[in-house]
Order: sequence, then structure tokens, then C-alpha cells
Amino acid sequence: MAKIGYHASHEQFKPSELLKYVQMAEKAGFTLALSSDHFHPWSEQQGQSGFAWSWLGAAMQATPTLSYRIVNAPGERYHPAIIAQAAATLAEMFPNRFWLTVGSGQALNEHITGRKQLVKGDRNTRLKECVDIIRALWSGETVTHHGLVSVEDAKLYTRPQVFPLIIGAAITPETAEWLGSWADGLITVSHPIDQLKIVVDAFRRGGGTGKPMILKVQLSYDRTDERARQGAYQQWRNNIFKSVVLAEMKTVEQFDAIGQFVQPEELDPYVRISSSSEQHIEWLQQYIQLGFDEIILHNVNREQQQFIEAFGEKVLPKLM
Repeated sequence: MAKIGYHASHEQFKPSELLKYVQMAEKAGFTLALSSDHFHPWSEQQGQSGFAWSWLGAAMQATPTLSYRIVNAPGERYHPAIIAQAAATLAEMFPNRFWLTVGSGQALNEHITGRKQLVKGDRNTRLKECVDIIRALWSGETVTHHGLVSVEDAKLYTRPQVFPLIIGAAITPETAEWLGSWADGLITVSHPIDQLKIVVDAFRRGGGTGKPMILKVQLSYDRTDERARQGAYQQWRNNIFKSVVLAEMKTVEQFDAIGQFVQPEELDPYVRISSSSEQHIEWLQQYIQLGFDEIILHNVNREQQQFIEAFGEKVLPKLM
């Protein structure tokens, strides 16, 4: 059976709140946590964006049974040598509890450096350069590299005995197939089952057969269907567009501008909305049947404690 995790959404909650939520999630029976890593939120309604790497150390100390993953985009906002050092430090302190997941980045976060946004193909090339640099530094090499990123005479002196896995993030089948050849696993987000199957098949076809796969499921659970839909619409309507749109838009204001044209029912293919725990179990079992090893649950509305308690009591026992 798949392991079930809780998504710590830094865009939506203060770091101090998220620390309480992962502690609740641990007590409720979740075994994993996924941390977002943004500089800006997706909307003014979300309204937060704490520094995930500071938070991770505190969270991992406070929840000794949870493993953690973080979605990170090395190469622009973050230099890969710094990410290699940060991940190595966490992995040394908390062995076998941390994986690094990486993607090519989105303008919303990365454009703050003032540099020109690379086209997608070049962002992918840069991502692979960064991963090669990170792995070389973890191996104890002194790294000098000049490409789409530059490194000179870098060597990590604090390295973990067991390296974290580097999981590649993909939404499209093209990216998933490319990741299969070099990433240690795949992370993607929930879409209609037929679309997800295409992404999974592409990853395996590219060389990912047998590698771990993580799915971040976006859902909205509340006491009534109406409240669940209202909460999802208020917090997450800006996030349902295709990756080519989400990756290129630069400001919170732009996301809010396009979000105003979304109708509440348009969330259904992208956010599982229901007040029924049995309905959520049915949906999640479909994802597990696709072969995902880890399912990270992101309750996109603001009612986190209610969600954690209800799923810990009614949903997790049926899935784990």
C-alpha cells in the first residue's frame, strides 16, 4: 500500500501554524510531509510564503517519525551548491528521512533575481546541470562547472552517509519521460486519471520503471460539499491552469486576474471536492492503483485541523 503524507503549504499558512499541523498529522497517522518552497503565494487570498528551508529543520526535529520532501527549483533563485549543502545538512541530521524533489521553476518565484526567464528547454537543461552538480558535491568532489550555471572550486565538507534521493517534478508526459532517464523518482500532481496514466507510462518508458513515484493530491474536505467547494474556490482557483501558463506568469496580481474568470465547477478535474470520507477513499484508491508509492494530501481550503483529524480517523486506516 502507498504511504500517505500531509502537504505543508507555505503559501497558505504561517510557518508557526504549519509546525502545529505537521505535529497533528504525525499523531493522526500520516507518515510523510511535503513542503512547498515559494517566494510568493499564488494569490493575495493565500497571503503567506515562509522560507521552507528554515522551517524544515524545526519540523523534522518536532516530528521524529515523519519523512519529508520539498519541491525545489535550483538554478535561478537558488544556487545548486547551496541546495546541495542545505539538503546534505538535513540528511546528516535526520538520516533516511529527507528526499529532494526538483523542478525547472516558475517565474512567480524565480524572476525576483531580475534575470531573463529561460525558455522551458533551457530550464530543463539547467536543471540537469544542477542535479549533476549536487550529486558531485555529495560525493565529495571539488566542483568547477561553467554552463547555464557556474560553480568554482566548491567542495562540501559536511556530507550525509546516505544521500537523499533526487525526485524529478513533472506535469507533462514529455517532462516525465525525460526525468525517467536520470531522476531517482517522479513527483506529479493530481489530474484526471487518464491524464495521470499517460504521465506515469511516460516516466516508466523513459527509464523510471521500479523507481518511486509520488503524487500530490489536491482535495477539499469540509463539513458540507458547499463549504468544501467554497473553500477550494477561495484558495485554489488560480492554480488549475496548464503548466505553460503557471510557469510563465510573474506576479500574484496576474494570477488573481486570471483566477477571476474561473467558475467553481471548473475546479472538479483538478481538486477532489467532497464532504464524504468514503468518496475521498474511492478517489485515493484509484491513484494508488496507478502505482504511486507515496500520496501527499493537500487540503487546499483553510480548515486544516478538521481535515487532519477526520482523515486520520476515517481515511488513513482504509489506505495504509
